[in-house]
Amino acid sequence: MRTVTIDPITRIEGHLRVEIQVEDGMIVGARCSGALYRGLEEILRGRHPLDAQRITTRICGVCPLAHSTAAALCLDDVLGISPPRNGQLLRNLIYGANFLHNHILHFYHLALPDYLPADALPGALSPGTDEDRRFSREEARKLADHYLQALDMRRKAQELVALFGGKMPHDMSIVPGGVTYRPDPGDVAAFRFRLKEIVDFIRGVYIPDLLLLARRYPDYFELGGVGKLLTFGCFPLDGDRLFPAGAVLDGEPEPLDPAEIREHTARSWYRGNGAQHPREEEAEPDPDKAEAYSWIKAPRYRGEACEVGPAARAAIALVRGPGGFREAAGELLTEAETGPERLSSTMGRHLARGMEALFIARAMEGWLAELDPAAPVAVAFTLPREARGQGLTDAPRGALGHWVEVAGGVIARYQVIAPTTWNASPRDEKGTPGPIERALQGTRVSGDGLLEAGRIVRSFDPCLACAIQ
Repeated sequence: MRTVTIDPITRIEGHLRVEIQVEDGMIVGARCSGALYRGLEEILRGRHPLDAQRITTRICGVCPLAHSTAAALCLDDVLGISPPRNGQLLRNLIYGANFLHNHILHFYHLALPDYLPADALPGALSPGTDEDRRFSREEARKLADHYLQALDMRRKAQELVALFGGKMPHDMSIVPGGVTYRPDPGDVAAFRFRLKEIVDFIRGVYIPDLLLLARRYPDYFELGGVGKLLTFGCFPLDGDRLFPAGAVLDGEPEPLDPAEIREHTARSWYRGNGAQHPREEEAEPDPDKAEAYSWIKAPRYRGEACEVGPAARAAIALVRGPGGFREAAGELLTEAETGPERLSSTMGRHLARGMEALFIARAMEGWLAELDPAAPVAVAFTLPREARGQGLTDAPRGALGHWVEVAGGVIARYQVIAPTTWNASPRDEKGTPGPIERALQGTRVSGDGLLEAGRIVRSFDPCLACAIQ
């Protein structure tokens, strides 16, 4: 048996070490290690509750809107308030723009180079590979052109965030109770113009490129599967969510019960081996802990290691989501010659991102049309001295939860479980591997397995900046 270490995995956010054991052309074991402790949960203790909004958005510069949104929902819960409809629409428009940016970034600039020949992107920071080349020269040239075009689309998506959010990264608009900014007609027109360009790109470039990749690499619908899925849902409006919450543990969707979440630390560099709900969690760093191999904790839902992200959102939405999503997703699955059961796979994750990017962009067009320039965008509130709250949403990469306890008017405890905390988690005290570890195991590989492992890991779009708090 041969051990192969990838340290760090490139073209992801943050520092991730992946170790695989290869025997007789198969990955028989895998370990994911988060290498950088951050301590943000400790920093928040003793701070004013409203500081959580501004500090947690600094967890990540790629998906700061996810933490801004989760913190706002968490503090809304503490305050017992709900934003007015106009505030909800503006939150969703700001957050939706960040979703579009993330999905375009992931497909073209993080994942696609794994499939392009090395000479397709001369001088690029993300060169392709000369292994397993399946695109014709003309197809590779066109995809490389779209790689460059996608840079401009990402810029436009960032401009959408800044138009209503004040700036990007780390918006200043989303706050407890709603938003701070009421856009004028000029801002709305500028937003609509850029959004249309992005919608046209998703429909006319991103989706066709995605289907081309799926046709050339259909075997990747069979690789990197996990099967157990979890989503907190996202984009709340009028008491519902565009993508509903839920879990798939035994093949069928079931309602979400947040009380069943636990974080394990048996193989993580924190004291203790127990499993705690984030409302009660205490975890002190212990870098010398025996048998530990990661700064990432191990979240579990009903004791299961669940994949979070676009595959989970799509799987639940195909059963319980809006009819428009079910119709559009069904058409895309048919074109890709696959089914919902293949969403939890290397290629299925790419496909799920594309289908939801188009659906979110179309939903944003509707939200923009519904804005009322004269309606309120926030509600007033009074901070309690003692309270608890939780804010559950989905980031582009998956289920994101913020939990806070306020005591004596300050933060006594703040816990964050981010998408990559779920996906890149280490083993728990039962020895159950995390989702990426499970996705790697059993994969048939060529050579040392670096090519296949890289494609599988990047399909999760890991963000280690978010994973370790």
